[in-house]
Amino acid sequence: MTGRTRHREGPETAAARRELDTAGITDPLLRASYGRCRALNARHGRTYFLATRLLPPPRRPAVHALYGFARHTDDLVDEPGPEHGPDRIAALLDDVAAALTAGLRTGRSDHPVLAAVVDTAGRYAIAGALFTAFLRSMRMDLTVTGYPTRAALRDYMYGSAEVIGLQMLPVLGTVCDPAEAVPHATALGRAFQLTNFLRDVGEDLDRGRVYLPADELAAFGVDRELLAWCRRTGRVDPRVRRALADQIGRTRAIYRLARPGIALLDPAARPCVATACALYSHILDRIEDRGHDVFAGRATVGAGRRLTYAGSAVGRALWTRAVHAPPARRR
Repeated sequence: MTGRTRHREGPETAAARRELDTAGITDPLLRASYGRCRALNARHGRTYFLATRLLPPPRRPAVHALYGFARHTDDLVDEPGPEHGPDRIAALLDDVAAALTAGLRTGRSDHPVLAAVVDTAGRYAIAGALFTAFLRSMRMDLTVTGYPTRAALRDYMYGSAEVIGLQMLPVLGTVCDPAEAVPHATALGRAFQLTNFLRDVGEDLDRGRVYLPADELAAFGVDRELLAWCRRTGRVDPRVRRALADQIGRTRAIYRLARPGIALLDPAARPCVATACALYSHILDRIEDRGHDVFAGRATVGAGRRLTYAGSAVGRALWTRAVHAPPARRR
């Protein structure tokens, strides 16, 4: 996941109130749930949250809800309390799955996070199977600590990343048959997550996991033990540098597959996705700038760079909104 920023939860801000009002969300419970999801996005997803602000206000709550669901569930697995072993976490995931299934069936939930997710799924006709696939991958994190091949990793990433792109498509909208945009949407989700995997090698090792294909690392003489040595000593073996350079090249190829899909999106959504794509792919540049040292700390995009990208996108977003002003989606 992306880095953290300070954010204070409390009464609705003016921006949050405008987003909810223009989306036609009036129910107090729903507004509170959307607000909680928005706070999760603001706190944990600096790049994602910034890009979301480039969407027309009526669409932002849905993006916050989808991010909030993913973050809430991911935290159950990656940041459990000291009393939460694998069995307890699995039970919590089962509880989330049961509550989500019931909510999608009835069209309403009282859960502080899922209420917004259920509402968003109903508004944008997001298939329940996409949430099921996500929860399956979260369960894999409880037992799977490595992936022998890219095909095995891709199976995990379908649920953990590609379905996020598919959930987002109805919210963003397309100017073509949505099926035409699907390969690009899944590729972008995959590219984002592979970027996270490369940035977070050290943190993932601390959790006992490696999210890079073992056979591709082995081609450079790299295995889990060598990665752990780098993490433990703070030194980057030349073989690891070469392996990470190869992984960066592979990830950039996926970004190239994803980028043509931006032109298939509703014009009002393009500045948001283009900015997220530019900022996330720049993390790969930062890893290279650090000599492929992903063990001493996270490679991040500086505030100045984020503002530069966002600033250039704001003008495009405002112009697009003036030309294309779709009504808010309502039930």
